[in-house]
Amino acid sequence: MDSVEPLPTPSAKAVGPYSPAVRAGDWIVISGQIGLDPKSGELVADDIEAQARQALANLAAILADCECTWDHVAKVTQFVATDSPAPMPAVNEIYAEVVGDARPARSTIGVAWLPMGARYEIEAWVCKPQNRPEA
Repeated sequence: MDSVEPLPTPSAKAVGPYSPAVRAGDWIVISGQIGLDPKSGELVADDIEAQARQALANLAAILADCECTWDHVAKVTQFVATDSPAPMPAVNEIYAEVVGDARPARSTIGVAWLPMGARYEIEAWVCKPQNRPEA
């Protein structure tokens, strides 16, 4: 790996001192996405299902910015801010609907809080070799 470089992501603006996506060799790392409406910059709703759906849409938009699809995603980490696992069946249903037949490795971590009071966040590691654009 020569260096780490931020990638252009017209679909996402960083709300802090970070890049929404960076390339590190054959890997693209996408920063955590929460359920922000990209137009208003506000959370779409208070419920975790709506936030999960929007966070996944935000991640898909960044994938497209990087000329990738869910098939390029090797690993995701979900962060869920709830006091019980009760919302997970609904979150899993939304996740399965969005990723389709892609089945990246996944971890889910329960957390006490997330930025802006969000209840759901997802980040991704994407494999896209630099010298094989068809990958």
